[in-house]
Amino acid sequence: MTFGTRADQRRSRFLTYTGLILLAALFVAPVAWNFLYSLKSAAESASINVHLLPQHAQWGTYKQALTLIDFWQYLWNTLLIAVPYATLITITSALVGFGFARLRARGRSGLFVLMLATSMVPQILTVIPTYVLFTRIHLVNTRWPWVLWGLAASPFLAFLFRQFFASLPAELEDAAILDGCGWLRIFARIFLPLSKPVLATSFILSFTWVWGDFFTPEIFLNNDKTTLAVAMGNGYTDPVTDTPLSNVLAAGTMFYVLPVLIVFFLAQRSFVRGVATTGLKG
Repeated sequence: MTFGTRADQRRSRFLTYTGLILLAALFVAPVAWNFLYSLKSAAESASINVHLLPQHAQWGTYKQALTLIDFWQYLWNTLLIAVPYATLITITSALVGFGFARLRARGRSGLFVLMLATSMVPQILTVIPTYVLFTRIHLVNTRWPWVLWGLAASPFLAFLFRQFFASLPAELEDAAILDGCGWLRIFARIFLPLSKPVLATSFILSFTWVWGDFFTPEIFLNNDKTTLAVAMGNGYTDPVTDTPLSNVLAAGTMFYVLPVLIVFFLAQRSFVRGVATTGLKG
């Protein structure tokens, strides 16, 4: 009986690890393909005959990725947008989630449903009205739109915070109220420190939203202030023929994903805990 149980455990462990390895390979495959593609020459990358491995590795494509455009300036431009936006929207979403989770007021449920309903509106529908609004108040070609969007909070992130805050015991705020604390102090001193996993999750998600966004910076910013994604999409061309250099773009993409990977690996434990603990209580 014991032997059979151990054999079943080994079989189950083998199937589990096999499945995880296959899933990991599935996620790594596009990155590996992009890396191999970045080592191909311009002629080889434009050829209709597809080969997995480059005939002769062209490491110079990585130097071109950094020199064909002002890579570091555009990287800095993106960070100046992504970091403040992620910080602001995390704080404001936490405030909204805290209000819906812990404050009692008439119409709270209706407002919560309305907030969630706004997240179902496609972003493309609001682009033109938003652009017209920011044009009239002279905020186009500035970083202020991302600041204002950050101050407006996110329905999805507010929902994550609301689910987490709703799972905490009421005794926490009751004891603080007896000590004379106001709601903002309760939020800042008690609930916010306890929500570190959700804070990390919110920051990573909002950072990647801005980091990977091509459409919005293309519309709201000019070439000097635009983000790295837009610069890479428009700038990797042959200086002589003005044709796109897909192999250089692939090399630039390898640099492009590094900041997101660094942010994720620095906060991966908190990110996983945040995702796992945001649905504890309805």
